[in-house]
Amino acid sequence: MVVKLVNQVMKEGKKSIARKIVSGAFDIIAEKLKKDPVEVYEQSIQNVSPMVEVRSKRVGGATYQVPVEVKGSRALSLALRWVLGAARSKKGKPMAEKLAEELMLAYKKEGTAFKKKEDTHRMAEANRAFAHFAW
Repeated sequence: MVVKLVNQVMKEGKKSIARKIVSGAFDIIAEKLKKDPVEVYEQSIQNVSPMVEVRSKRVGGATYQVPVEVKGSRALSLALRWVLGAARSKKGKPMAEKLAEELMLAYKKEGTAFKKKEDTHRMAEANRAFAHFAW
C-alpha cells in the first residue's frame, strides 16, 4: 500500500522525489502522533475509502444516478486520489507536510478527503430509490 502511495505522489516519473515526500510525511506523522506511521496511513486510508458510490445509468431518455457498491481496489484508489487531491490543494507548505497533515486528519476522521467520502455516501443514500437499476 505504501508503494501505491509513492506511485500516486510521483509526477513525471520522478520516483526518488516521491519517495522523499512520502518518507518525510511519515517522519512528521511519527513525530506528531508518536505512533507507527504505516499504521496511521493504513487506518486513514481505511477511514477515507468509500463503501458505495453513484454511477450514471441511462434508462430510456433519462439518466439516473444509481448507487453501487465499491470494490476493494477501486475504494483504495479513490481514497488515495482524494487524500492526494486534498493535500495538493493546500498552499504554502512543502508537499510532505501537506500530505502528513491530510493523513493525520483522515486518521481522526476529519479533513477534506473524509468529507468527500461522506458526500459520496450521502449522494448514494439520496439516490437509493434508483438502486433497482443497478447492473
